[in-house]
Amino acid sequence: MSEIQIGLWVTGGMLVLVVLGMRVAFAAALAGFVGLVWLRWSGFGYDPARFGKALEISVKIAGQVPHSKVSSQALSLIPTFILIGYLAYYAKLTSALFEAAKRWIAWVPGGLAVSTVFATAGFAAVSGASVATAAVFARIGIPEMLAAGYNKRFAAGVVAAGGTLASLIPPSAILVIYAIIVEQDVGKLLLAGFIPGAFSAVIYAGLIVAIAVIFKSVGPPVTGFTWRERLVSLPPALPILAVVVIIIFFVYNPFGEAWGTPTEGGAVGAFIVFVVALLRGMRFRQLLDALLETAKLTVMIFTIIWGVLIYVRFLGFADLPHAFADWIASLNSPPMVILICILLAYAVLGMFMDAIGMLLLTLPVVYPAVMALNGGENVAAADSAFGMSGPMCAIWFGILVVKMAEFCLITPPIGLNCFVVAGVRDDLSVQDVFRGVTPFFIADAATIALLVAFPAIVLWLPSLA
Repeated sequence: MSEIQIGLWVTGGMLVLVVLGMRVAFAAALAGFVGLVWLRWSGFGYDPARFGKALEISVKIAGQVPHSKVSSQALSLIPTFILIGYLAYYAKLTSALFEAAKRWIAWVPGGLAVSTVFATAGFAAVSGASVATAAVFARIGIPEMLAAGYNKRFAAGVVAAGGTLASLIPPSAILVIYAIIVEQDVGKLLLAGFIPGAFSAVIYAGLIVAIAVIFKSVGPPVTGFTWRERLVSLPPALPILAVVVIIIFFVYNPFGEAWGTPTEGGAVGAFIVFVVALLRGMRFRQLLDALLETAKLTVMIFTIIWGVLIYVRFLGFADLPHAFADWIASLNSPPMVILICILLAYAVLGMFMDAIGMLLLTLPVVYPAVMALNGGENVAAADSAFGMSGPMCAIWFGILVVKMAEFCLITPPIGLNCFVVAGVRDDLSVQDVFRGVTPFFIADAATIALLVAFPAIVLWLPSLA
């Protein structure tokens, strides 16, 4: 049996384990380890006396891979970004952000829902975790909307969809993971997420206004705020804006050299929010809760990374990524058609897997194929299939695939954000949230289509860096 065949059998076995309910981290680690042993033993001609040696080599590889990758400085971004979000919540910065958005925007049809979307976008700019964003605004936004007479399913759908914005708007944990897996510049990828993230929020807001205009009982406007009340609401929300500006200047300074690395920017941002939280009277118990929630979410993400990296190393030995890339490049269909098929495959796969696990499992195979479609890692824009250089294509595809991961956070039956919102609210079932989020599938599909058709939306900012 060839190495490619072993790779296909092991990958098939891993997918079966995932479908049967095993966690992605453990299914990937088990499949990767079994695959490593299989490959090594096949290299010894399946000699029973050499099985122990094959096992020993595989154990060493499986033990070294997670540490060598997870000790990367870039991954330290993830816990700092998550900590910023939880500290902001316990410092009540999220409540201040929502209140400011409500006083300025709630007068339009569906205004409270639009305010929730823009508040989640603002919180996403200091959080980086979709699940945390959805959980926070399920506690803040939904009660306000229900009190104003909003349909509860619609309110739940707004929060679940709004939470997905944290996947694109920097600091984004998923963008950091993508950058590490495909070995691209973290700073440029974070920059690339700003405009598409804001673009997604605007499209969500437009959809909400359209629904509220057509179905007047769904999202009645909220009026009565004076200009003084609106202006007074702005200062309490300024710390979030300050953190966003600091992170931007650490990634890219339009007036000169960047202030530092994205990792340093995340650390400084976390320290600022921590000081603000202390000044606003955060108790020790709240600080402990923020640290524990950060640790839980970080450990979950890192466990997935550890398990999948063992599988990724096996794929490298089996040479499956290069074989798949060669096969994709040999197809007669136009490259754009193949790219759209890949994105549709992500939409289907996301119905059964969580976003981070899905990207970690697929990127080692799919990314080389997309690069091959464009003409290679080092291709110039003039010679490429998509009209962009290799590095720019990597950034563009990264934003597309992360946007697909956003889409998968609200698709049944696994849509994690929907389960989080239902878990926070006792008066909502998961079915209610999935029904409420359905209109946002249209908005996401429109956003993805525009990002594919107009790559400049993604590439303008990183091209300046």
